[in-house]
Amino acid sequence: MSDHFSRRSFVKASAAFASAAMPALSQSNQVSVGVLGAGGRGYYLTERLYAGNRNVKVLSVCDTYQGNLNRIKDRVQTMGKNTPEATADYTKVLSNRDVQMVIIATPEHLHHRMTLDAIAAGKHIYVEKPLAHTIEEGEEILKAAQAAKVKIQVGTQNRSNSLYGMAKQMISQGIIGECHYVRAFWYRNALPGGAPAWRYTIPKDAAPENTDWQRFLGEAPKRDFDKQRYYQWRLYWDYSGGISTDLLVHQTDITNFVLGKTTPDTCVASGGIYRWTDANDDREVPDTMSAIYEYGDKFHLNYSCYFGNDNFGYGEQFCGNEGTVEVLNRSILRFTPQKFNGQPFANRKDAVVELPGNDNLAVEAHIRNLVEAVQGKAQLIAPVEVGQQAAISGHMATLALRNKKMVRWDGRSRKAIIG
Repeated sequence: MSDHFSRRSFVKASAAFASAAMPALSQSNQVSVGVLGAGGRGYYLTERLYAGNRNVKVLSVCDTYQGNLNRIKDRVQTMGKNTPEATADYTKVLSNRDVQMVIIATPEHLHHRMTLDAIAAGKHIYVEKPLAHTIEEGEEILKAAQAAKVKIQVGTQNRSNSLYGMAKQMISQGIIGECHYVRAFWYRNALPGGAPAWRYTIPKDAAPENTDWQRFLGEAPKRDFDKQRYYQWRLYWDYSGGISTDLLVHQTDITNFVLGKTTPDTCVASGGIYRWTDANDDREVPDTMSAIYEYGDKFHLNYSCYFGNDNFGYGEQFCGNEGTVEVLNRSILRFTPQKFNGQPFANRKDAVVELPGNDNLAVEAHIRNLVEAVQGKAQLIAPVEVGQQAAISGHMATLALRNKKMVRWDGRSRKAIIG
C-alpha cells in the first residue's frame, strides 16, 4: 500500500465497490424459485430477490401460518405478475419439477431437514444463517452438499456488502499493518417498559386452525401449541441459538472474509438474561453476551452484545498496528491511522465513506450471486463450506456459554470439545 492514502482515492474506491453491488440485470436464463418460510425474513428476501433480478420467477411459496402465506402470495402477484402456488407443506415445493432454486428462511431448527431434502430434490439453495441448528447438523449438510451438484449460498450477506469488500482490499494492501485483534459488537435497545428483543408481535388471529404447529416443530421436542414459541421462536433453545447464531455469526463470518480466517481454536463466553426480568417471562436465550475467540495464528476476536443500550450500534473494528478500519452499521467505513509521537503513521489521513441503505444492496447482490451461479455466470461468495465455518463459531459460543467452559475446535475430528 502506498504511504499516501488520500481522501479522494478513498472515496473513488468506495464508489467503485458501491457500483459493483448494483444490479446487473438480464432477461435471459430465467431462474424459477420457491420460498420456504414467508415470515418477516422470507418476505424481505423475496422483495430483495425481485429488486436485484429481472430474470427470476417465484412459482411456489410455503409457510405454516396462513396469514404469512396470504401476504407473500399478494406480494409475488404485485412484484412478479404471477400467482404462486401456496402451501404449508414444503415437500410440495420441492416436488415441483419447475422449481430450480429455493430460499429457506424458516426458524433455524428447520434448516437441516429442509436443506437435506432440497439437496436430494436437486434444488439450488439460498439458506439463511446459521446453516443449521447444531454443528453436527451442519456437518451432515456439508457432506451431502459435497456429493451433490447443486449450488448452496448461505445468507451471510455481509460478504456481498461493498464496504466489507473495500475493507478487505484496504487491509490486504497493508493500510493498517499487521492485524492481531478485532473488536466486534452488536447493541440493540427497546423502549422502557417495552417488549424484550425478539418478542415479535403475535397476530391477533393466531390459532391452531391457521397455524400448522406440528410442521413448525419438525424434529424439535413435541409440545402443545404455544403462540409465543411459534411467533417468537428466537427466544427458545429448541429452535434458536439466540445471539450466537442470529447476530454473532455475521461478525465472525465477516472477520473470516476480511482477514482470510476460517475457524477459531478456542472460545469462552458468558452472559445471561439481564435486561427484562419479569417473573412470568419464559425466555431462554440471553439478552447479554460476550465471547472471546483465539485463533492459531496469533489472532484474537473480542465480541460483545447487549440489548439494553444501542449507543454503539453494530460493527467491527479491525485494529492493526498502523491503523484501524471500522465498518459500522453496514453503512459506514472509517479509516483512522495510528499516531506515534502525535503524528499519524506514514502521514496517512483519516477518511470515511457513508452509504446509507447499503445492507439492502448487499442482500440483493448476495441473492443475485446465487442466481448467477445457477446460470453458470458466477462463483458463490458464501458457499456451504464457509457457511459452516461461520456457524461453527456461533455454536462454539453457545456451547461455551451454556456449559460455562472453554470450547475447543478439533479440526481433525471436526468436533467441538467442551472443557
